[in-house]
Amino acid sequence: MEELLPGGGVNEVVRVGDTVRRPTGPWSPRVHALLRELRSGGLTATPDFLGVDDQGREILTFMPGDVGNYPLAPAVSSETALVTAARLLRRYHDATVDFARRHRDGWQVPAREPVEVICHNDFAPYNCVLAGDEVVGLIDFDFAHPGPRSWDVANGLYRFAPMTDDTNPDGFGTPAGQARRARLFCDAYGLPDRSGLVDLVVARLHAVVDLMHARAAAGDAAFAGHVAHGHDRLYLRDAEHIARHRDVFEAALGSSDGGGAAPSR
Repeated sequence: MEELLPGGGVNEVVRVGDTVRRPTGPWSPRVHALLRELRSGGLTATPDFLGVDDQGREILTFMPGDVGNYPLAPAVSSETALVTAARLLRRYHDATVDFARRHRDGWQVPAREPVEVICHNDFAPYNCVLAGDEVVGLIDFDFAHPGPRSWDVANGLYRFAPMTDDTNPDGFGTPAGQARRARLFCDAYGLPDRSGLVDLVVARLHAVVDLMHARAAAGDAAFAGHVAHGHDRLYLRDAEHIARHRDVFEAALGSSDGGGAAPSR
């Protein structure tokens, strides 16, 4: 029996027993190879690829826990969730360094220079699995691609700090409070160089809007729905909010105390 899972803003995702079934695309073989290598390397916080069913859908292991869908539950908005999310992102990135060197092509999204890791490219609460208020799993790798660590960190800051305007119904906190949480995220990740990171968050939001418009214009119903519901305008307002409070965010981010070393697990 199939159970439709919540979320799935682009794809319909169902649970069948202890597995998840998702649509595939031309990029899926690369994602499947990544997931298998992560599991073989000991990273159990990501799904394992089990094969393809008779409907052509990929079969993945089901990750037990709660997914941080919007509106965010208090546990997902907690500092524990923010810190454990950043630490998991670091562990995931570190596990992909060699794979990124060997596999630059074949992804849904082109590689972004400088290539350091395989970016998840949609690191957000709705793609994180929680046990209580701790982030213990990462799902949905359809938009993964080779790129710099900071590209994923930028999206993590936007989603978990969150760096949102007060008109965003999914946001919370003052600019000062958001900036403090952004610092916590970077410290937990162990990011040493934060120069230009605020501008990168803004660029990341504009890239999402550009992708949304391009996919909608090409006839993608899911992205057309996002535009119709004003998601593009919401992202642009958030980008303006970040630029408006740039000094607050940059002052809080400072530099890492950890010198870039991997954080404790």
